[in-house]
Amino acid sequence: MTTVDVHVVRVFVDPSGDFGNPLGIVDGTLVPTQARLRVAAALGYSETVFVDDPASGRLQIFSATAEMPFAGHPTVGVAWWLHSQGYDTPVLRVPAGEVLVSRSGDITSVQADPSWGSTFTWYELPTPDAVLAADPGDYSDDHSYLWSWISETDGTIRARMFAPAMGVPEDEATGSAATQLTARLGRPLHITQGAGSELHTTVISPTAVTVGGRVSAAPPRTISV
Repeated sequence: MTTVDVHVVRVFVDPSGDFGNPLGIVDGTLVPTQARLRVAAALGYSETVFVDDPASGRLQIFSATAEMPFAGHPTVGVAWWLHSQGYDTPVLRVPAGEVLVSRSGDITSVQADPSWGSTFTWYELPTPDAVLAADPGDYSDDHSYLWSWISETDGTIRARMFAPAMGVPEDEATGSAATQLTARLGRPLHITQGAGSELHTTVISPTAVTVGGRVSAAPPRTISV
């Protein structure tokens, strides 16, 4: 067995650096493809990224149960991390396609086709309080996304996402869902999800939406491969 370092970041933290969805980042050259699902499951994050070539942005994303062709919080998180490691990587290359990276102040964003993400069942609830009061056990779909306007005028939304089939009872922040909701509504959004994570989106075209947020480093881990 070989011990491998795991870099950990929290993606979509609020302006104070709180909340955020943890992400494991692993040097893909140290982990064979056939071992990556096992490693992701052992780490226990909603997703783990394996960086095969940091200069070109080539990587793979795994949940605890499957490889994912694209996911929002992993691509935003690894884009921030690569920049923090001194790489100027303007494009990430995932199985779904090329993901453009941009930065504005402390916000790191990625641009993707909303159709690349998982399939969600959408539940628009009447109030943010109804979203917060929801019981995950009442939602058995693979990916249930609950949302409500905080202010339709301002484009602010309160949301939660449940994904029991992926081994994720509740996801703290879901970038691919944010891109799809943005495309459905046809407007930029500021989404507060989970315990308080914050996602920012914009619309470039019907097939190009950006999702971004703040990212912070978390204590690293090690895992045996």
